[in-house]
Amino acid sequence: MKDYIFIKTDDAAISNIDKFKRLVRRTFKLELFKGLWIVLKEMISGKSHTLLYPLEKMQLSPRYRAVHKLMRFIESENERCIGCGLCEKICVSNCIAMETKLDENGRKRVVNYSINYGRCVYCGLCADVCPEIAIVHGGEYENASEQRAYFGFKEDLLTPKDKLCEQVEFPGYGSLREDADKFVKATPNAYINIDEISNEPEKKSEISKENKDV
Repeated sequence: MKDYIFIKTDDAAISNIDKFKRLVRRTFKLELFKGLWIVLKEMISGKSHTLLYPLEKMQLSPRYRAVHKLMRFIESENERCIGCGLCEKICVSNCIAMETKLDENGRKRVVNYSINYGRCVYCGLCADVCPEIAIVHGGEYENASEQRAYFGFKEDLLTPKDKLCEQVEFPGYGSLREDADKFVKATPNAYINIDEISNEPEKKSEISKENKDV
């Protein structure tokens, strides 16, 4: 037979005096005065924790996943997206649609790109899987809409050429780490094991210098 645990409860208050005592005992507990002391301390210190939105906005973490952005190469002004379609395939909400075609050089080009913000759950998988870091989550989070289906198209997401100087490399979700350059080798020769050519100290020092420069 299962053993039951008996929980002791207060005796039932019958008289009005007992009911009043129970009310005082339940109302004025130590936690109440702790909370009042914290409020009083913050009032005396003069610190305000309330933001005057929309005049003031909270500083977001780089890992925050807000509205998507499509990036360009700053040097060539070309679009980073190569139309591989990985973001469209991995999307768990099925909210990304992409149209591609081959240009005159036989290269795939993205004709249109759309995201249904009404269905997007901002999981970040599209940014995580993108091999070109073409789609990222930016810092814009004010995307309220009067309609449930609210689409963002390529012209809305892609960085305009005239504002390319304002494009900053996204440091958050799906991007490369800050020290990623240390793990990139310039040529396959950089993978030569230095220990195997220890008999050639001059060559060893040259390769070591190249690896440091990389």
